[in-house]
Amino acid sequence: MDLYSVAPVAALLQAASAAVTTFSSALAPISGASSTALVIVLVTLLLRAGLVPIGRAQVRAEFVRRRLAPKLRELQRRYRADPELLNRRTAELYAAEKASPLAGCLPTLLQAPIVSTVYALFVLASINGHPNPLLAQELGGVPLGTSFLALLGTTPVFWPGLMLFGALLAVIALTAGLSRRLAARYFSPVVPTARPAAARLAATLSWLPFLTLVFASVVPLAATLYLTVSTAWTLVERGLLHRSFAPTGPGS
Repeated sequence: MDLYSVAPVAALLQAASAAVTTFSSALAPISGASSTALVIVLVTLLLRAGLVPIGRAQVRAEFVRRRLAPKLRELQRRYRADPELLNRRTAELYAAEKASPLAGCLPTLLQAPIVSTVYALFVLASINGHPNPLLAQELGGVPLGTSFLALLGTTPVFWPGLMLFGALLAVIALTAGLSRRLAARYFSPVVPTARPAAARLAATLSWLPFLTLVFASVVPLAATLYLTVSTAWTLVERGLLHRSFAPTGPGS
């Protein structure tokens, strides 16, 4: 069953398409053929600005977990034979600190519907039974519904398009590398080095930001543009928040 054909989802996509088209037409006198791409950038910035309080809570939770790491390791040592009691004591510890071990998942979960909507708007041939007009919109001569992999398969290869995708993917790769360094700088002491398996798992998870790069290479250009702006925002936001929390701790 096609989820996008379900009546409520199809109606929502149609409304989103109409909104993008309206704003794009309003911006056309300023940005010309790139007006739809500009709408995507503006929507991304507005979304991320709205998520700043959640991002702040996420960074605070990271510092709380760093401070609680010795206590958590002690709980694991003391109650490793009783998983149920360990979970209860761990939950009590987080509750006492007014923190949540799931706080870091919220920004990603909240953005998932937005990325899915952008993807659908620029990959579906029809929306709610009507031809999709957004597929004809372009950025730098590249249709917003074209992916990097699809562009590689064209003959002859469209070099301006490859340069555009190359620039966007380079920004995502750079932000992923810097994000990994930022996380290592602030939170490497949390990893229990006495447990090699946990250390190896943490080292593997530290490469997760680069999955965005893989994803961005297969989704339509519109979604790649969204991911580029969003990951750059995340890096700057987290850098500023880490600086604000680091000197005074999570209780500030």
